[in-house]
Amino acid sequence: MPLLAPSHPSLTHIRTFTCTAANLAKSTKQRLKFEHSAVPPYPYGPSQIYKQSNFGLYGRQKIRFGNIVSEKNEIKTRRYWRPNVQLKRLWSEALQNYVRIRITTRVLRTVDKVGGLDEYLLGEKASRIKELGTGGWKLRWRIMQTDRVKERFRLQREQLGLPPKEEAPVRWNGQLATKQQVAEEIQEFDADLAKGKEHEVGEDVEEEAVEPGFMQEEPVRQDKVVL
Repeated sequence: MPLLAPSHPSLTHIRTFTCTAANLAKSTKQRLKFEHSAVPPYPYGPSQIYKQSNFGLYGRQKIRFGNIVSEKNEIKTRRYWRPNVQLKRLWSEALQNYVRIRITTRVLRTVDKVGGLDEYLLGEKASRIKELGTGGWKLRWRIMQTDRVKERFRLQREQLGLPPKEEAPVRWNGQLATKQQVAEEIQEFDADLAKGKEHEVGEDVEEEAVEPGFMQEEPVRQDKVVL
């Protein structure tokens, strides 16, 4: 009986080695659906252009493109600018805890101007809701579940002479979210805060893919930048 030749290792392995986190194995759409299962749907939908902004407070900022124009020959060189994103610990009065979150410096100045993270998240104008993105929308939903914010809204309704608001069922993609799902979402959120873990809006966000050598930035000397 002839001996069988050993198979090549690449044909006998069961699973390839990978270091990708389980939450990053999902696409952006699947990840948002999984992490926002008990959160009301964001009215403006996730960003399809700069996807990492769905997991932080980016204020609708994204990668900008432009040219570097030399003064002598007016030769244009393509380049790009990324938003200035920082990892910050911001205090939340409603949660009585710090929240680690990825936030741009522009949004950070707005947070300081309005008087804190909670005031920024609870803004009622349409422009503010658009700035929040899906990450800020989930954080807004979480602080609205606290007793501090509920009491604040109750006093506002009393001053306006409105009846108490009845709690409506939460919907996600046309499906009802039970109170148990909401409680589990809050419990998971608070567990991450207790561990000092970075809030989900900034957890190992993948960088936008840029081809190597594509619009490489070069040192600029005696040049002017034209957008």
